[in-house]
Amino acid sequence: MVLSIRKRIYFFKKDLQFEGGETAGTGSHWKINKRELRDVLASVIDKKQTETMNKIICIGLGYIGFPTAAMLAGKGLTVVGVDINERVVESVNKGETHIVEPGLSEVVEQVVRSGHLRATMRPEEGDVYLIVVPTPFRGNHEPDISYVETAIRSVIPLLKKGSLLIIESTSPVGTTDKMKQLVYAERPELEGAIYMAYCPERVLPGNLLYELEYNDRVIGGIDEASTQKAMEFYTLFVKGNLHKTNAKTAEMCKLTENSSRDVQIAFANELSLICDKAGINVWELIELANKHPRVNILQPGCGVGGHCIAVDPYFLTSEFPVESQLIAKSRELNNYKAFWCAEKIKNTMLEYEMKRSRKPVVAIMGLAFKPNIDDLRESPAKYITQKVMQSEPENLLIVEPNIHEHPIFKLTDYQAAYERADIVVFLVAHKEFKTLAWNEQKVILDFCGIFKK
Repeated sequence: MVLSIRKRIYFFKKDLQFEGGETAGTGSHWKINKRELRDVLASVIDKKQTETMNKIICIGLGYIGFPTAAMLAGKGLTVVGVDINERVVESVNKGETHIVEPGLSEVVEQVVRSGHLRATMRPEEGDVYLIVVPTPFRGNHEPDISYVETAIRSVIPLLKKGSLLIIESTSPVGTTDKMKQLVYAERPELEGAIYMAYCPERVLPGNLLYELEYNDRVIGGIDEASTQKAMEFYTLFVKGNLHKTNAKTAEMCKLTENSSRDVQIAFANELSLICDKAGINVWELIELANKHPRVNILQPGCGVGGHCIAVDPYFLTSEFPVESQLIAKSRELNNYKAFWCAEKIKNTMLEYEMKRSRKPVVAIMGLAFKPNIDDLRESPAKYITQKVMQSEPENLLIVEPNIHEHPIFKLTDYQAAYERADIVVFLVAHKEFKTLAWNEQKVILDFCGIFKK
């Protein structure tokens, strides 16, 4: 690779002249500026890297793995997506999407049609193996890395000298090292012959395709060579900055980012509880407090959900219980906020019935864990809805505009629900709900700031 680049530079020096008076040689007959030259040289490097990293095996086609696979395929790489769900595999091979994400369906349709992306239920030999599977927690809030281990075991027979194995799944500190030992135990001849690294995703559902490409990435290998090899891979598609570290620090970085968010949201949620008791508009309070140049309070909600912020702090509290007391208390408070919302809804329904001598029709607006997505994992809105259903199963209108059907909830159109309901409960700030007008005739419980009243 170095020799080919030197040859290119040699010809540039003979034939090109830089703009701004810097001459690359005499008798030049056309010009190129420094930026263009750098881009050309970068393309040479990218082409060389692509030649050695052409086939990507992406294990896991969920909310992160699927968009990642599609984006890589969109860069001209050959991508094989692997998932244990047969329906997911079939839909991908038809060029269909199984998750709601802006712009994703167009990309998937194009890359499947071009042959750059296909799906299968079993991994096959490739150059780069991406592990993008869930890491849930058990009933005692201990992290469960069995999916990661299963994914690693599935590719061990396929690894060869020079293979690059990257874990993107959120993992407890030390997981990459454990997986390294697992690989070497089964394939001792691979020790020192393959590359392994950890690189956590740090993207926001609803803006995934942009953030996969433009967000900074933290990359930590099991050794310096692995870190460098992983850096070369992410250079193929990431336009954000790439930050080198070791695997344990990269693992800890992801847990730190999400635990920090959880702590900050807990403060906002605690303020909302205080303001409710004191009769203060929490939305106005936070807006005014944030006028201070060194204050930036987040917005409260009905709790914290999703497979990152609501889960990752447990990876720290389970391993470092004494040292992580603030993190543990924040998790406890954010969970309590969902319980508090459910109780407030039930009490409001009871008050309405006592005052009007009839049971109210209640619209529950939103089930997803955040606005404008279809992901219900760890959703406090879903938890709240189930709690209300347990005590008042009748006269509930449940709304989630991002999904068509649900095995537990009978879904209703948001406009029809808003018109029919006596009590309207806003749990998720979906864009559709923001088109609705305030109605003085209804009892409105706004836990997500639709109207901020």
